[in-house]
Amino acid sequence: MKLSKSCALASLAAALSAAHVEAQQYPSKPVRVIVPYAPGGGVDIMARLAAQKYSERLGTQFIVENRAGGGTIIGTEAVARAAPDGYTLLFANPALPASAALNEKLPFDPVQSFAPVGLFASSYNVLVVHPSVPVKTVKELVTLAKRQPGQLNYASAGNGSAIHLAMETFQSAAGIQLVHIPYKGAGPAMNDVLGGQVTIMFTTAPPAVEYIRAGKLRALGISSAKRLAVLPNVPTIAESGYPGFEVNNWLGMVAPAQTPREIVGRLNSEMNAMLALADLKERITSLGNDPAGGTPEQMGERIKKEVALWQKVFARSKSKPGS
Repeated sequence: MKLSKSCALASLAAALSAAHVEAQQYPSKPVRVIVPYAPGGGVDIMARLAAQKYSERLGTQFIVENRAGGGTIIGTEAVARAAPDGYTLLFANPALPASAALNEKLPFDPVQSFAPVGLFASSYNVLVVHPSVPVKTVKELVTLAKRQPGQLNYASAGNGSAIHLAMETFQSAAGIQLVHIPYKGAGPAMNDVLGGQVTIMFTTAPPAVEYIRAGKLRALGISSAKRLAVLPNVPTIAESGYPGFEVNNWLGMVAPAQTPREIVGRLNSEMNAMLALADLKERITSLGNDPAGGTPEQMGERIKKEVALWQKVFARSKSKPGS
């Protein structure tokens, strides 16, 4: 019995030692960062910033791979099923916890299938319309939507995407119902709003600011509690007649469950270190976002809380998967 216990302790010590060595050597080959959206949207832009900094700091390529489709399920499932070795990561947002509310059967569990790494940034939504829409304020849009129920449409980055969640929350607050047109990412959705094929959209600030300044999109309101420095003249939705309205996004990294804690810790410490760099902080804020940071545990708690939150939101909503 004593021999057995000694062997077990020796095996555990050997495993811990191997994990420590693996973490010290990590990464020894390129790392894939899966973005579950098409290129060009706010999540994609932030993921590429993070990947660039990781590459610079760790001396190994972090390569962004866009795997759009299925309301983010295709890319997310690929990470959930990947080897838990730190070489396949997911750049996630609130679509991860919301997926449980929108799909009766998921090929992964938003909490149990992943090891949180850390939050990279907080992003804010801008409610925009094509210039052909005869409204200039949130109040005017709500009035138009009530006058033409079921006739106005809006684009999103896919069913369950962060900007879909923002619009669901807004429709509930405003008592309106718009027609949802889901895309495989914010980039394709933005292209069709710019072209006038779809007329309304919530979008994160990074891909929209220049179009708003050029008059190609009209910004009506901001979903955060305060105005954005990059769009100081655009009021918040709370200011526009909906006190307390606030829907903010987060952007962060998760790894497959069972990824060694040492590797998760290395990725987290590097993320916090890069977010302290003046050039990255300036770049993130110039795009209308805020640098985040923190521990894996804090990110994990946020995901758990949002699973329950979005269950409640969609329990009140008429939206169904694919709608």
